[in-house]
Amino acid sequence: MSFKIYNEGANAIFDASSTVEVIHENDQYPFAHEAGVFIPEENALFITSNQFPDPTTGQKTIQISKVQLSPDGKFISCEEVNAPDVTMANGGVNYKGGVLFCSQGSLTAPGGLVFMQPITPYRCAALVTSFHGRDFNSLNDVVVHSDGSVWFTDPIYGYEQGIRPAPQLRNQVYRYDPKDESVRVVADGFGRPNGVSFSPDEKVVYITDTDWIHGDGTTDDTRARTIYAFDLSTISGEPFLTNKRVFAMADTGIPDGIKCDTKGNVYSGCGDGVNVWSPGGVLLGKILISGGVANFCFGRNGELFMLNEHKIWRAQLASGVKGALLGI
Repeated sequence: MSFKIYNEGANAIFDASSTVEVIHENDQYPFAHEAGVFIPEENALFITSNQFPDPTTGQKTIQISKVQLSPDGKFISCEEVNAPDVTMANGGVNYKGGVLFCSQGSLTAPGGLVFMQPITPYRCAALVTSFHGRDFNSLNDVVVHSDGSVWFTDPIYGYEQGIRPAPQLRNQVYRYDPKDESVRVVADGFGRPNGVSFSPDEKVVYITDTDWIHGDGTTDDTRARTIYAFDLSTISGEPFLTNKRVFAMADTGIPDGIKCDTKGNVYSGCGDGVNVWSPGGVLLGKILISGGVANFCFGRNGELFMLNEHKIWRAQLASGVKGALLGI
């Protein structure tokens, strides 16, 4: 598609050499929706589909796929991964050499955080499946702090979409500490908390609220489609999210997945593609993708892999651009 410049700061992200191309597409089902986890050791991208009818049962299902890439980011193959322990997978993040998935759960099985090894037979292990005995709603997105703690969002989309029982918890954001296996609420007051990301220095946490669209597909322009920023503060020796403030609002669709580059610029998958803001919340530019982008991830050396339901797009950004998560 194309790059749209709103501020001269975008020139350090999009330059004359920047390109956008489709590297793979699948018309059979919306295979490229969420997660977007690049495993550099494998040169592979793990993604999750949107919901679609299982051809055997007719029930809603979600498929995890492993997209094998060449060292220069070209498509080699796409393998459907059999991981039944990850029920209705959604967002994901790099974790201990593999992928930590948000398992939304089903009408009969609880959701939670599930670790999956990146090679066959894709062994899985659950990290956390409840908040002190209460089932989560339908985990959506997850990020890992350098201290090992895992931060994740839990909106009620699953219930609204008919794949989860009635909620037992509010729309909240949680922190899981694997050192003592504790889980605590770190933020609430959202309509539908969705994407979550740390700034490169981990002093700021960005959380998207996608209340504009509910699980039944209805939208309301008076509801939030907003990125909020929080300071990550230490109080009495423990982490707290403080100083909540509006960082930006998506003008088209919702700000779904969210990531930062090493300079602190903030990227979010929106209804018209990937939008990019400066650390100060100034809209710098957009990678325009027809149909929008739910989630995405950085690869190597300024690669950006964007999930567009039936297509995976690869953008090559300007020299020097690197994703903050992997720093490569």
